[in-house]
Amino acid sequence: MSGRIAVVTGASSGIGAATALRIAKNFEGLVLHARKSVESLENIAAKVRSEGAKAVTVLGDLTDAATGERLVRTASEAFGRLDCVIANAGFPILKSFDQGTLADLEYGFRGNVFSFFSITRAAAPLLAKSAAGRVVAVGSFTASVFRTDVRQFPMSAASKGALETAVRSLAMYLAPKGVTVNCVVPGFIQKEAGAEDSVTDDELAESRARIPLGRIGQPEDVAAAIEFLLSTDAGYITGQSLHVSGGLRI
Repeated sequence: MSGRIAVVTGASSGIGAATALRIAKNFEGLVLHARKSVESLENIAAKVRSEGAKAVTVLGDLTDAATGERLVRTASEAFGRLDCVIANAGFPILKSFDQGTLADLEYGFRGNVFSFFSITRAAAPLLAKSAAGRVVAVGSFTASVFRTDVRQFPMSAASKGALETAVRSLAMYLAPKGVTVNCVVPGFIQKEAGAEDSVTDDELAESRARIPLGRIGQPEDVAAAIEFLLSTDAGYITGQSLHVSGGLRI
């Protein structure tokens, strides 16, 4: 994977940061995105550079289609090409069905699905020129695990399910161009303290008891799966959803 260029959304923490640091050892350059976490994003960019890769940062709200387009344009201007898109930035909405509004539903779809279409559409011409064009989206177990003993996210689960459908659809479209499109679906993953979309420690403890492997996942667990799907070894895999959940879906 040496010499490749990638865009990583939601790269200031969690799965996005872990992915950026993992692939920095082999990639030439990364465009790192965050919505507003300037200090955290610059910290990750510095770590990426210490691993030997170049890094540029972009701030913006992905519910605005122009942000995805700007990320691709930045890659083109900074590096002259683009090989991989990691659409990690997630929009879980913690509100219950009673608390949530139609505006919340719309925000989830704009953040999770509309943004994925926008950035992939903008990136497609550059990815088609790559010897190994890759798109990896990050979904959520909330679109596939429906049990009374597991917390539900009714205001964002539908958009996460739609994201997996979008992956299959765009995989069909981009396959003739030699570009693969896949989705990694995390289960309960440890968040940093104070994360806006974090569940409580008590909820994580309760969730652990329901996971067959008996532990909460780490961002690095998901980053490893993403790295594989970016690799040349995964060149014959497209349109798939890979669950990284410790068996939660069993």
